[in-house]
Amino acid sequence: MGFSIAEEAARRGADVILITGPVHLQTSHPNITRIDVTSAQEMYESALRYFPGTDGAILSAAVADFRPATKSNTKIKEKQHLTIELEPNPDIAQELGKVKKENQILAGFALETNDEMQHAKGKLERKNFDFIVLNSLADEGAGFGYDTNKVTVIKRNGDITNFALKSKKEVASDIISIFASMVNEK
Repeated sequence: MGFSIAEEAARRGADVILITGPVHLQTSHPNITRIDVTSAQEMYESALRYFPGTDGAILSAAVADFRPATKSNTKIKEKQHLTIELEPNPDIAQELGKVKKENQILAGFALETNDEMQHAKGKLERKNFDFIVLNSLADEGAGFGYDTNKVTVIKRNGDITNFALKSKKEVASDIISIFASMVNEK
């Protein structure tokens, strides 16, 4: 979804910074600057470095909430009993929400499985998003592993727009239209 959003924004003339973890997807538009990262910490640092100079950000995916507290430099034998201590990864969305300027737009995604609207609205407030894109694993053909998605956009002002199942390219166009209209209002 993030790559579709980046391509659509670039197609419309935006200079796009795409920060991505390890994926096999390619970017094709010359207006896209791709920043490849391999850890949550690198993504956090890149997001904080680039965000201040932008009109805003669309956070279409999240890193894991936790990571192992220690790394092993040697092979762990398969028959050992393991206990893995976890520590939290930085919350990129929350940190960007804290530093967001009045003229910037910050949007995020919420993939929910229950109490979807309630959880999405809570995340919208906690992360200081201007809008959130809610998608559900309960919707057939939406979410991971599909070229289609079905989303609901919830704006901070309370407006809610439900979209039908569409290609991710069409969903990206809808999201960029909302983002661009909000940027133009600021």
